[in-house]
Amino acid sequence: MAKRTFKGTKIACYIGYFVQAIINNLAPLLFVIFSDKYKIDLATIGSLIMLNFATQMAIDILSVKLIDKIGFKKITVCSHFLAFLGLVMLGILPELTSHHFLAIAVSIMVSAVGSGMIEVTISPIVESLPSDKKAADMSLLHSFYCWGQMLVVALSTVFIKLAGGENWNILPIIWSVIPLINMFNFMSVPFMPPIEDDEIIPVKKLLKSKSFIVAMIIMFCAGASEIAMSQWSSFFAEEGLHVSKLMGDLLGPCLFAVLMGAGRLFYGLYGDKIDLVKIMSALSVLCIACYLTASLSNSSTVSLLACAVTGLSISLFWPGTFSLAAKRFPNGSGGLFGILALLGDIGCGTGPWLISFISSAYKSANPALSEGAALKSGLAYGCIFPIILIIGLIVLKKDTDKAENR
Repeated sequence: MAKRTFKGTKIACYIGYFVQAIINNLAPLLFVIFSDKYKIDLATIGSLIMLNFATQMAIDILSVKLIDKIGFKKITVCSHFLAFLGLVMLGILPELTSHHFLAIAVSIMVSAVGSGMIEVTISPIVESLPSDKKAADMSLLHSFYCWGQMLVVALSTVFIKLAGGENWNILPIIWSVIPLINMFNFMSVPFMPPIEDDEIIPVKKLLKSKSFIVAMIIMFCAGASEIAMSQWSSFFAEEGLHVSKLMGDLLGPCLFAVLMGAGRLFYGLYGDKIDLVKIMSALSVLCIACYLTASLSNSSTVSLLACAVTGLSISLFWPGTFSLAAKRFPNGSGGLFGILALLGDIGCGTGPWLISFISSAYKSANPALSEGAALKSGLAYGCIFPIILIIGLIVLKKDTDKAENR
């Protein structure tokens, strides 16, 4: 058998991000089916999103201390096994018990543990591989989440349409094949030698560094900027294109994901010729413009386009922050990526909450205001995240330049 190379490792990492997209996007597509078939109210079903989110955050926290001790290879292989197991359980368990919601929740929790482990291991693995264009590689890696999101939403919707909702349980079992194959893939690819314990920057030291605190703030704003807008992509698609909720759920997220993936793919291919801080700053300005356009425009179609272009504007925020922080702290290792992933996830929860809170306040103050008008009023405040992000980039750039010139 031919000896595997680091190219194989990189490809396995790309597939790993595709697996994470399967875990995060498949179950929500089945929520209506779960509600209809098992007579579970939508509010209870909706709590599964929080369960998935909370489980992955818990893994982010645990990984800060454990990832370097256990080792990247063991965790990565285990993560894919849990992703595979959770998907298979989702397809089988609800049919074997009368406690349908519990079966669904346990299945989602198992796969969420796998997804959380993927999130905190794959990026540092790619960062560790020999390359003279690490930021571009990181961007290309994260584009595979976007392509995964698109394919999972599109192909799963087509499957349900053709096979019927009664055969939904076949779907997660089909998707489970990908993490299973990639688990064996990771078993055979090479990994870079781990950083010696005495060379790893301790988490306490990272948290005392002004530069790292700034990187944490940037990552928080990256998550908030992305999800605060993307969660409303279905709404804008329904309003702007006058389509059904089903088509809105398909078109809105897909438009957002296409442009987010395109931005990451472009930088992945040509990023070695483009300054990362400059392009992230320019995209932050574009993000501000998108939020203002979506909130102030009287045209639903224009608001939909602004929502979609937001996908492009935030495309480099998450992978770019990983790259900038890893450049500033090259021996940060797993702890660095775990903390940043945690802050990104907190931002993903905080951004939508802030928009919803402000929108509700506008609605309460003016009951005659429509839901759409109240939402647009709240969205205008989403500008605060890319504004803070620009300031953070400037501070981090200056500090990194000083550190390199010492």
